[in-house]
Amino acid sequence: MERLVLGLGPAFAAGFAVQQLLELLDPLLTRFGSSKRFAVGLIALTFSLVLSFGANLRVLVPLGATAVPVWADGLVTALLISAGTEGFNSVLKFLDYAKQNAKKAALQ
Repeated sequence: MERLVLGLGPAFAAGFAVQQLLELLDPLLTRFGSSKRFAVGLIALTFSLVLSFGANLRVLVPLGATAVPVWADGLVTALLISAGTEGFNSVLKFLDYAKQNAKKAALQ
């Protein structure tokens, strides 16, 4: 579990940073009107791609997917980072469900 936390920690921090950047840019993005959501998503994805590939952040390898090409892991990482803390909350919920299912299976 410690290896998983160490592997996902930097990507989580990057997602939090992107979320904070968007908070700072929010007043400027009001000019986009109805296209604001698209603009926010595009900015988040752009910065996430830069962070993912620039800092060599990966989330699939720590989750056990070692046969995934680097570009695919980088893209998935960028998409997860661009979701901010919500993306990582989803991953953590999934891991918790998988852990609970494994415990139930072991008891049967």
